[in-house]
Amino acid sequence: MKRVSWPPLENFVESGRQRDRDGDYKVGSSFWSTFIHELSSLQQGSLEMPRLFVFLLFSLSITVASASRWRCLPEDAQVVNEIFAALNRTTFTGDCCHLFSMIQCNPNTSSVTSFSLFGDDFNGPIPAAIAKFPNLQFLSIHKMPNLHGGIPPSFASLTKLTYFRITWTNVSGPIPSWLNRLTNLGGLDLSYNQFSGSIPPTLADLPSLTWLHLDRNKLTGPIPESFGQFRGANPSIFLSHNSLSGPIPKSLGRVDFSTIDLDRNLLVGDPSHLFNNRSKSLSTLILSRNLFDFDLTGVTFPSGLQILDFSHNMIGGSIPTEITSLANLQQFNVSYNRLCGRIPQGGNMQKFDSSSYMHNRCLCGPPLSAKLC
Repeated sequence: MKRVSWPPLENFVESGRQRDRDGDYKVGSSFWSTFIHELSSLQQGSLEMPRLFVFLLFSLSITVASASRWRCLPEDAQVVNEIFAALNRTTFTGDCCHLFSMIQCNPNTSSVTSFSLFGDDFNGPIPAAIAKFPNLQFLSIHKMPNLHGGIPPSFASLTKLTYFRITWTNVSGPIPSWLNRLTNLGGLDLSYNQFSGSIPPTLADLPSLTWLHLDRNKLTGPIPESFGQFRGANPSIFLSHNSLSGPIPKSLGRVDFSTIDLDRNLLVGDPSHLFNNRSKSLSTLILSRNLFDFDLTGVTFPSGLQILDFSHNMIGGSIPTEITSLANLQQFNVSYNRLCGRIPQGGNMQKFDSSSYMHNRCLCGPPLSAKLC
């Protein structure tokens, strides 16, 4: 059989990969790897031309059939243009499933499952029409500083959401209590906004919630007692940079949290029920810049703790020597408190300089001056 002259294989491979990356052809990597193998066989004279032709024809027919399924549904296309109208954008006439920076579609049903708005200077409220996507699972609105108003009540219908984010906007008002209807939520991030009022106790009703960001808002009032009823596995809560007040409910001690960040609030009392248990899964505990007042001497810490920040409170007693057994401790700060006694030595404690201990009543020993002991 006469050998066929082909261009260098490397050129074709790179061209194929580039087209695959750019989305011009919806051909998976398995197609290209098989095609490259077949082409190599042809170059080596071990494959007949008809076999390669049949392979190409069959593969491309599958590709065309797959691509024809992945088209924006008419009802979703209408929703997209309602949203565009609300954002003062021109009407979109293409396939909304190809708005890759904004929309992702289910490859089998073509319905919109993910919607994102990012970095837009639009000045106005959140488009309520977003709630008309019946199969939406992921919703992200991020870095839109001129977006204002509240969360549209129509969003209560988005019951398939597993991830909901509104961050770095000027959205304000109370956090809606109806968010507990979004029972599939695993993550809720409402940080860096202007939300005010109290935290709705109903958030604890969400059965799958594993992380909650309400930090950097204008929230007031206590942490809800109901937060001791979280059912998600090892949830993480971020409530920092608000004006939350009062003691931490005892019920929270029953939850095996992974992360607790309560930095920069007005919380008071003894929070040790959050962490006074070696078997807890807690890895990050940030209680800095509050009004906590308790004796640190007799507490124990979860064995997997990595970050511990108690700075800028009114904590007394001494640092327990048990802290030297925390093999994973990477950050530690108890500065600006009322602690006394010798700083424990050993373990990971050698990593921390004097800034971790300064401005206490009478701590002594390395890395502070040993003359005080």
